[in-house]
Amino acid sequence: MPRRGDNIRKRTDGRWEGRYQIISEDGRKRYLSIYGKSYSEVKEKLTAKMYLLNRTDVPILQNSQKNGRLQLQICDTNFCALMEEWLDEVAQNRKHSTYIKYKKLYTCHIQSLFSTDKLSRMSNSHIQAQIAVLEVSDSTRQSVLAAIKQTMHYAEKQYGYPMPIITSSSLHKRLPAIEIMNRTEQARLIQFLCSDMDISKAGIYLCLFTGLRLGEICSLKWDDIDQEKGLLHVNRTVQRIESKEGSTKTVLLETPPKSVFSKREVPISDTMLSLLTKFHQDGNVYVLKNNKPMEPRTYQNHFKKYLKRINAPNYNFHILRHTFATNCIDSGMDVKSLSEILGHSNVQITLNRYVHPSMDTKRKYINALSADYGQLCGQQ
Repeated sequence: MPRRGDNIRKRTDGRWEGRYQIISEDGRKRYLSIYGKSYSEVKEKLTAKMYLLNRTDVPILQNSQKNGRLQLQICDTNFCALMEEWLDEVAQNRKHSTYIKYKKLYTCHIQSLFSTDKLSRMSNSHIQAQIAVLEVSDSTRQSVLAAIKQTMHYAEKQYGYPMPIITSSSLHKRLPAIEIMNRTEQARLIQFLCSDMDISKAGIYLCLFTGLRLGEICSLKWDDIDQEKGLLHVNRTVQRIESKEGSTKTVLLETPPKSVFSKREVPISDTMLSLLTKFHQDGNVYVLKNNKPMEPRTYQNHFKKYLKRINAPNYNFHILRHTFATNCIDSGMDVKSLSEILGHSNVQITLNRYVHPSMDTKRKYINALSADYGQLCGQQ
């Protein structure tokens, strides 16, 4: 019988055996044994082994076998070499756009920071210190940290390397307020779009009333619009990324939406359906550009020209999505419904990033509170 909590037992042959767990090359949990002539000897060996396995500064790679049994080896691999191995797996199993994103983070930031570092050097404190010197936005720092974490998870899964706990507390800062179009700007934009409307203006109008992303509207097809049910199906997005091959450096690539939650159904009003139907011609596949998706950068420029015409600030296209979300909350829509319409994985993303109560809304609630206080004073 093993002693309580030790996982050490005396065998029938008189030897003592202690067992411990590792992750094998195929990702499965395995138990290995340590033997000794006495309980204290095995206890000492087992304690030393567990200390080694749980250290954050010494990598353990299970990559050798001896006499048919898996053995532990200490292998201080270069971190960048491991990350390049992880990037190869990303290229094979994930979207090309995802691979390009992580590849750029690696070549532009990570490689120069950790080019000479071994895995034994990759402690939480060292990673945080290196990332802190980057002269980039907080968002880019978070992306760099996410790529490093995924590489460490890869090392843990593939080689049994015990990943250190990597925190991001030092990167947590209050997010800057995200702008939305005020009521006056919205009114001027809608009046401009409705005046001599064409399909380009109709697309902007649609985004303001549905919260579609730039890539989603640029790749929207007429078949994605269900007129009978009044639904718009978001099935794809489009973006310009580095080309895998060929003479061109970049290519316009259609892919599934940003995440599994981004593939969604969005209800649209009868008025919006009637407006879009006016521009539908037989044989056209895409809503904005006949038989091929619209170039996102081109459509972004169209939007900026419209803003200039109404004397509005030079907003990014994404402000339409933020403005839509805020308008929905101001009009009383529940956050869960809005989260699903926007294609978010949870309501916290919607609340933290996309819902921005306007000053008019805040003033309305303050005035309502003042009225309630006034009634109490009158009663007294």
